[in-house]
Amino acid sequence: MLRPDRMSKVSVAGAKPYLKEVVEELHDLNLVHVSDYDGRWEGFDNGTPMEGGEEVSERLVQVRAIESKLDLEPGEFPELSNERYSFTGDRTEELERLEEVRSDVNDLDDQRVELKDRMRELRERQRTLEPFVELDIELDLLRGYESVELRVGTTGDREGVLEALEEASSIQEHDVIGDEVVAVVARTSDGGLGDALAGVDFTELEVPDEKGHPGDLHQELEHEIQDVEDDLDSVEDDLEDIKQRHGAFLLALEEELSIEAQKSEIPLQFATTENSFYAEGWIPTEEVQDLNGALGRAVGDHVEVQELEVAEYDEHGHAVEHGDEEDDEDHEDFEDPPVKQDNPEVAQPFELLVNTVNRPKYTELDPTFVVFLTFPFAFGFMIGDMGYGVLYMLMGAAIYRFVDSDAMKALGVIAIWAGIFTLLFGYLYDDIFGIHLADVGIHLPLAGSFSKGIQAADVAQTWLVASVLFGILHLNTAYVFGIVNHVRHSVKHAVLEYASWMLAINGFFIWVFSRHVAEPKPDFIMGETSVLYENSMFALGFPGFSPEVGVAGLVVAALGAAMVVAGEGIVGALELPANAFGHVLSYLRIMAVLLAKGGMAFVVNLLVFGAYEDNGYIQFGLHESPAATVAAGGADSVAFGGIVWMGVEAGGALLAVAAVAAVLVFVLGHILVLLLGITAAGIQMVRLEYVEFFGKFYEGGGRPFQPFGRQREYTEDGN
Repeated sequence: MLRPDRMSKVSVAGAKPYLKEVVEELHDLNLVHVSDYDGRWEGFDNGTPMEGGEEVSERLVQVRAIESKLDLEPGEFPELSNERYSFTGDRTEELERLEEVRSDVNDLDDQRVELKDRMRELRERQRTLEPFVELDIELDLLRGYESVELRVGTTGDREGVLEALEEASSIQEHDVIGDEVVAVVARTSDGGLGDALAGVDFTELEVPDEKGHPGDLHQELEHEIQDVEDDLDSVEDDLEDIKQRHGAFLLALEEELSIEAQKSEIPLQFATTENSFYAEGWIPTEEVQDLNGALGRAVGDHVEVQELEVAEYDEHGHAVEHGDEEDDEDHEDFEDPPVKQDNPEVAQPFELLVNTVNRPKYTELDPTFVVFLTFPFAFGFMIGDMGYGVLYMLMGAAIYRFVDSDAMKALGVIAIWAGIFTLLFGYLYDDIFGIHLADVGIHLPLAGSFSKGIQAADVAQTWLVASVLFGILHLNTAYVFGIVNHVRHSVKHAVLEYASWMLAINGFFIWVFSRHVAEPKPDFIMGETSVLYENSMFALGFPGFSPEVGVAGLVVAALGAAMVVAGEGIVGALELPANAFGHVLSYLRIMAVLLAKGGMAFVVNLLVFGAYEDNGYIQFGLHESPAATVAAGGADSVAFGGIVWMGVEAGGALLAVAAVAAVLVFVLGHILVLLLGITAAGIQMVRLEYVEFFGKFYEGGGRPFQPFGRQREYTEDGN
């Protein structure tokens, strides 16, 4: 689970006449990550595509071009999962159907392109005419003069244009027609109209080379555009009809041709001679016998399968032959095995978060399962609201259901898990959209076991301690991963690079939670008033470690610090304050987001329902107005009247206005909190995973395991 699948390097060698059968079987097995032959062996060349491969590739290009023109996407015909196509024989009928569809689609697509070009041309003409429609002068009257100059343009300062014309000595007579779109006519002595307009707000327009009234022309173009739109809609309808009648066939044919193209091209990765072929690749070790048996059943003794090596690790972390203890120099040509992550199905969507940083190397632990355990837990803890939890689950389910991308589906599942824990903690907080169910008379078992601590300092301090303890556990897990990754190669490296930091961090915080030098320490983390001793949420009865244990913690921390300096030198010494103290405190962002999101939901409800203060605590006005509660002696003072109760007190039309305003504030306010919860809790937890957790041990850089083959979705194997 924490290690990728163990991989074996295998070779497959056989007589060339049986190459096709071997390729067919390898593809159906979908087990072997085939390695490229690099031409290193004398007498062996890379293979050539199988017969008919070029035609298959050409057909595949045609099918994909048709799918693109039809905007056909995988998954649009779910019925194919139950009624799959089976392609057999010479496929004359299928190819004739493909040619007919291709011809029809190309003809319609050509029409669509022409109509869209025509539409752009008409809209451009219409756009050019619009200023002249406003000017409302026949286009013929705006050009062709010899004795006067006429210019048309736009201006935001008509008076400025007139003043410029008045002041220009070269202009004898002039007139300006229009307001914002103007026609300027002038009789000049030396053609100086352009100079006169150069210094004013005037942008010249070119008069369209058309005849008639611009309004009539604009209207005619509108009718012509409508005709083109109707023709375009008709073409789109015809294409949609083809898509519905032939879409399933095209998807199935593309899958079949893609598989054939894969099979045709795979010999390019083989080493071949005139009479034989040889291929190498990686396969999960537990599948080697299955590969051997399947190929034996397919072609008998005409092929030989050998397990060349079982990938282990040398002291430098490189894959070497099982049991081999030679120096790394002898293995510099060895190919690192691809990585096939081995996580439980429930945790596999969280591989998205891990692989976004980098896929784990074959030589290191895969942190996916730890991310699965910690990410949704901490996210739910920070948001903790039943209403938000349900909405997060619905959002995740919608993404999973309606988005075809594998990455987005994984993100949808992550959102569902985050929603589940948000719902769970919301139940324990007794919160639904920031309102306690107990306040409206609904009392559920265990609901309200925890408090968010928005109004209680001791509870907020409890979450501060809980965040620190979570951080210590998270960081210890990271260092344990680092030790496991390196101890088999170098015990010294594992101890000085990872165990040292564990000693420094744990020793320091054992001292923090001890009664040694108690005076400067806050009361809430030690002594009989500490949150771990008497707080009702934990009630652990823990007054702090004894002074002797605290001193021992300091000794352990000092030992760890000395080991850090011994292993990392001055750099390690400089990093000690940040790693041993600062990185743990970085987890306080969990408490901060918890209080911030709870506070935002509190403010939304305060605006809507109002609230009153009673014995230092603020309660929402859910049953009656805060003012009425205070007047009846049930509270000390009004914190805020509330939009709802303000409307009730005002009565009449203001009641309806207040009701609408209250609904809008409640809905929009909680949507805002919901979305900010994704960004705040999600981003902060991603940061803790990537920076604090991964940063302590994780390198990544593995290449994905991509076996030769493909799972059929739309077709059945007709061979």
